[in-house]
Amino acid sequence: MMWCLMFVFSWTSFMKKHRGNRSSLENQFTVLDKGENSVHRFPVHFVMCFSSQTCAQSLRNSKDEFFMKAFLPNVRLFLHKDSINMSEWNRLSHFNSPFGFMEYKYEDVIPVLKLIPKPKEPLLSPKPGSNGCVRCAVVGTGGILNGSKMGAEIDAHDYVFRMNGAITEGYEEDIGKRTSVYVHSAHSIVKSPVLFKEYGYKSAPHDKGIKYVMMPERLKDIQWLEGLLKGKRVAAGPFRKKTPRLYYSGQYKKTRFYVLHPDFLRYIRNRFLSSPELKTERWPSIRPTNGAFTIFLALHTCDTVDAYGFLTNDFEKYSTYYFQRDTKINFFFHPNHDFLLERDLWIDLHNMKIIRLYQRNDTEKVEQR
Repeated sequence: MMWCLMFVFSWTSFMKKHRGNRSSLENQFTVLDKGENSVHRFPVHFVMCFSSQTCAQSLRNSKDEFFMKAFLPNVRLFLHKDSINMSEWNRLSHFNSPFGFMEYKYEDVIPVLKLIPKPKEPLLSPKPGSNGCVRCAVVGTGGILNGSKMGAEIDAHDYVFRMNGAITEGYEEDIGKRTSVYVHSAHSIVKSPVLFKEYGYKSAPHDKGIKYVMMPERLKDIQWLEGLLKGKRVAAGPFRKKTPRLYYSGQYKKTRFYVLHPDFLRYIRNRFLSSPELKTERWPSIRPTNGAFTIFLALHTCDTVDAYGFLTNDFEKYSTYYFQRDTKINFFFHPNHDFLLERDLWIDLHNMKIIRLYQRNDTEKVEQR
């Protein structure tokens, strides 16, 4: 049984009462949203859907007071035709992409969003014999997984999340072979086969029954969505004339396709990953990584979350990607993301026992192979 309500939550008043120095995580929460030329403080709008929980080990039962005050376990995750109207358009137009529709024209966006079917929820269900628990692995592409032999452990989870250039063929011993949920943007699903061709990447994961989750980053993602949902070529933008459904290797189905809601993306940034760069002139381009969005999607759809292949304190030992086996290539810090902030968050969540973060032992020999 599930019931929903919409409410307005202002985090500013909470921060005035609870600001402190407990950890790096504690000082990252804010509700700052920026307009084109100034900083505005908007209350955070969320739709909450409540359902009963049956898993005793669920992260929702955490005793960590600070995390539980920041974490909204039933925040609206997905965008679909029934979740958008003129009122919602006007509200979301206050926020820049991918956190809203500030830069967009109504006529370019709304007709496409009205094509998105209402998704089947929950995204994931407990497996038989799991005592009502959904156990998930989120697998990043970090070089820490090279030689890790974590593949069997990863595949033993109920569900496996991957994102971006998720190459599995030839790397199964380290990163597993199963993919249950694949998170992507139009850019990542189109460019990954080109960028990672030399490492054996051919196409996005396409396991039977896989669920695809799209992160609508820019207008080009809306244009991609139109082609995908209509089963036609993209009509405009940088992916013009491409046929989106070809990139899903026959596994695309409307009933297994989800689009992340801007409210969910903004909630992650505001409450957990508010980078100091958001206070600079570069703020419009700063956002969490697809990997960060994927971890939080898992936190909101799973009971236990194990994260592999994400940045740790000893990241300098490893190449950027696990599939860079032959030559060590130093980690590339993309200017649009605050990787060190994300690293600190994963370690904080690990220490709070919210997630289990895979970290190599200090004594473990690390070498390219």
